[in-house]
Amino acid sequence: MLSFASYYGDHMVLQKRPSGAVVWGHGELGAMVTVTLSGPGGLIIMRKTAQVKGPSGTWRTVLDPMDQGGPYALTAEQGLENVTLRDIYFGDVWLCSGQSNMAMTVLQVANASQELAAAAHYPYVRIFAAAPARSDVELEDLEQIDLPWSIPTAENLGHGNFTYFSAVCWLLGRSLYEALGSPIGLVEVAWGGTPIEAWSSRRVLQPALCFAPPLNQALSSSTSPHQHLSGPQVPSVLWNAMIHPLLNMTLRGVAWYQGEANAFLNTDQYNCTFPALIADWRWAFHTGSAGQTEPLLPFGFVQLSTYRHRSADDSFARLRWHQTADLGVVPNARMPNAFMAVAMDLGDEQSPYGSIHPRDKQNVAHRLLLGARAVAYGDKDLVFQGPYPTRAILEVTRGLLNVTYSQALVCRQRDAQAFEVCCSSQVSPCQWLPAPVVAVGSHTVTLALSGCRTLVLGLRYAWAEWPCEYQACPLYNPQGLPAPPFLLDTLPAGNAAGGRELLLLPSSRFPLN
Repeated sequence: MLSFASYYGDHMVLQKRPSGAVVWGHGELGAMVTVTLSGPGGLIIMRKTAQVKGPSGTWRTVLDPMDQGGPYALTAEQGLENVTLRDIYFGDVWLCSGQSNMAMTVLQVANASQELAAAAHYPYVRIFAAAPARSDVELEDLEQIDLPWSIPTAENLGHGNFTYFSAVCWLLGRSLYEALGSPIGLVEVAWGGTPIEAWSSRRVLQPALCFAPPLNQALSSSTSPHQHLSGPQVPSVLWNAMIHPLLNMTLRGVAWYQGEANAFLNTDQYNCTFPALIADWRWAFHTGSAGQTEPLLPFGFVQLSTYRHRSADDSFARLRWHQTADLGVVPNARMPNAFMAVAMDLGDEQSPYGSIHPRDKQNVAHRLLLGARAVAYGDKDLVFQGPYPTRAILEVTRGLLNVTYSQALVCRQRDAQAFEVCCSSQVSPCQWLPAPVVAVGSHTVTLALSGCRTLVLGLRYAWAEWPCEYQACPLYNPQGLPAPPFLLDTLPAGNAAGGRELLLLPSSRFPLN
């Protein structure tokens, strides 16, 4: 029986040039399948042939790179059988994956009715949602689809809670369409309460890579007593059922919102498991698409927002740091061609879905958009990161630390707790003391080192589960992007004008667990 693979359909978007879109499906073993792309009035644009091969009887071809636009029809023929897909456009295809903050639908966000009403203005942003599924073995095709390729409507964008369509994915795609003017295809593949290990292939969960053998026993069961580990946790089951089937798809980028589950499970392996997942997905999508998806596929993600107000637990702070591979800013050497949306200032204690699910997804999507435009689309003049410290001068006699930042600073809040210094004579356990903000200059923050004076071993910022109130962290840049959290070693580097120079390096001193 001739068919296209499950995730091809009417209204879909295929990846435009410079890549070629991969098209595949099922057929009769040994038969030849002819694939025809035709334009208005049946004008034939191109023809491709492919043989149906075993063991599962699939055919595959790569279309010639196409300019953006449409509508086109795509027909597959095998003997007397034929199947035609209509209203197809070429544009950019983005995959959106993760757990419940990615699965939150447009129905659940702030200003939901307004966002849903606007759906009709975006007929060239097309949406597709895979159904949640798990498998112990790698599947060739999706077993179930929640939403086949569709033109957006208020109904399919707000189908229900944590179903379809993803608000972060939609708002990002809509903004990409506005910025680029190109059709956008959005593919949602998300499941709430799931750790990164479930989304990772067996390749990257080899014990020697991120885990001391044996692989953490907590992953061997399919459920957990913790409420935020409500989805499957068995290693690779979501990779097998929801990602592996999509590998033939030619993609332009990935958006990822996951990590809350790993604040409760294997937290301090995330600095390894996350970069490993990114590298593995890139290799797999590049290979699966016959080289059409670029090897350094742009990968954007959301740094964790907040959970419990006034919690002393630092697992969220540690996870945020690990999301950057312990380097603080993205992209970096361990995470090239990646970008990050900081969300720790978007907490929502009154969210009806629980404070772990903030409703402001518009700012999340806007910050992702800036990263996508800068990293994926090469807009070199766009500011997409918040300010980050570059150097520090210790004024010993006055007990002050002057921290210089990479960008101009806007101070929204004089928080006495936001900055902390490590000033014990022994590194572990470190005695972290508040370093109140004394002054904020155009690029410099001056901190008071009460009780610390000469011995400063480390500096950290926003190291808390709920670091600040809504859009009121201490430091932003003039573009409104928050300074990200950090954990830095401070190393003596000689004398400088005004005091002793301290080198600021991503921390390797302080045990995080």
